[in-house]
Amino acid sequence: MAEMKNIPKEMWEPIAHEERDKEKIARPSMTYWQDAWRRLKQNKLAMIGLVTIIILFLFAIFGPMFSKYSYSDQNLDLANIPPRFEIYKVADNKFVYVRRDYMLIEVSERGEILDKLVESKNDMIGKKRIYNIDGNEVVLDYSFAAKNKDIPNAKKFALYLNGKEIKPYKKVFNKTYWFGSDAHGRDLYVRVLYGARISLSVAVVAAVVNFFIGVLYGGISGYAGGKVDNIMMRIVDIISTVPLMLYVIMLMVVMGSGLKTIMITLGTVYWVRMARIVRGQTLSLKEQEYVLAAKTLGASTWRILVRHLIPNAMGPIIVALTMQIPSAIFTESFLSFIGLGVSAPAASWGTLASDALGGLRSYAYQLFFPSLAICITMLAFNFLGDGLRDALDPRLRK
Repeated sequence: MAEMKNIPKEMWEPIAHEERDKEKIARPSMTYWQDAWRRLKQNKLAMIGLVTIIILFLFAIFGPMFSKYSYSDQNLDLANIPPRFEIYKVADNKFVYVRRDYMLIEVSERGEILDKLVESKNDMIGKKRIYNIDGNEVVLDYSFAAKNKDIPNAKKFALYLNGKEIKPYKKVFNKTYWFGSDAHGRDLYVRVLYGARISLSVAVVAAVVNFFIGVLYGGISGYAGGKVDNIMMRIVDIISTVPLMLYVIMLMVVMGSGLKTIMITLGTVYWVRMARIVRGQTLSLKEQEYVLAAKTLGASTWRILVRHLIPNAMGPIIVALTMQIPSAIFTESFLSFIGLGVSAPAASWGTLASDALGGLRSYAYQLFFPSLAICITMLAFNFLGDGLRDALDPRLRK
C-alpha cells in the first residue's frame, strides 16, 4: 500500500480518444466474395443491369399470363393496329379507328379493340367505303391518299358522319394489344415476351455449356501441360476456325431449323473462348504454393483442379461468362433475323425484327419493340459484366 501511495497522480490520467482508437478495426473483416459484393453494390450501372436482368426473367416467365392471347393466336381482321391511335365518335358510345389500309375498326372509348366493321357499300372507283352504324351513315373517303402520297403529313382520308366531316375525338392507348398487333393480327406484347423466353433460354444454355465444358476443358489442358495441352489446344484451334454460319447450315441440313439447332450450335462452339481463358488462368495458378502443398499432402489431380485451381480462377471466369451471354443472345437474334433460327409461328426477337422490315415505314412500332428488347438485354448484361470485372479484381480492393 505504501508503494501505491508513492505513484504520481499523473500516471492515472485517462487515455486520449486518439490513443484508445488506434487498435480499433476500421471495418469488419470480409471474405473475397463479400468484398466483391460490397463493391458491386457501389457500382450503380452494374446494379441497374442486375435488376434489369431479373425483371427480364420475371417478365419472360410470368408476363404472358397477363394477356388472354398466346404467341400464335391471330386475327387478320385486327392486323397492324398500333399501340396508340386516334379514335372517332360516330354514334352514342360508338367509336372507330381508321386503319392504314382504310378499314374501320370498332373500339371502345378507353381503347379496347372490339371488331372490324363491315361496310354496306364499297365504292372502289370513287375510293369510298360506306358504313351504316346505329342508323348513321359513315363514309370513309380515302381518295386523298393517291393525290398526297408523296407529301409528308398530308391528308390521306376523311371521315364523314351523315354528310358532315368529323375530326378525331381523342388519342387512346391500345388496351387490347399493348404493343400493337402485327401483320397477322397477333399480339406483339406476348410475342416479344415469348422472344425473351427464347433469347434467355439461349443465354442459359450458353452459360451452362461455357461453365461445364469450357471451364473443365481449359482447366485440364492448362494443368496437364506438355503434349496433352498441345493436342487439346489444337482441337480448340480447329473448332474456332470453322465459321459459325457453316455449323448452323450443316446442322440445319441434318436436323432442320429451330431453337434446338441453335442451342446445339452454340453448345458446340461457344465454349472455345472460355477454355482459352481458363487455360491461361490455370497455367499461372498451378505453380502457386498452395497447389504444391496439396500435391505434398497426396491430393489427386482432379481434387486439385476442382477444389483449388478453378475456384481461385472463378473471378475471370464469371466476368467472361457474363460478357459472352449477350454475344450468344445477339447471335441467336441474328440467325433468326436471316431465317436460320426459330420457325414460324414461334416468336424470337430476331424473327420479329425480320417480319417488321417489310412494313417499316408504315408500322415502325413492330420493329421498335423487339429492337428495344435486344438493346436493353445486351446493355444490362454488359453493365453487369463491367461491374463484375471491377468488383472481382483484387487489385481494386480498398
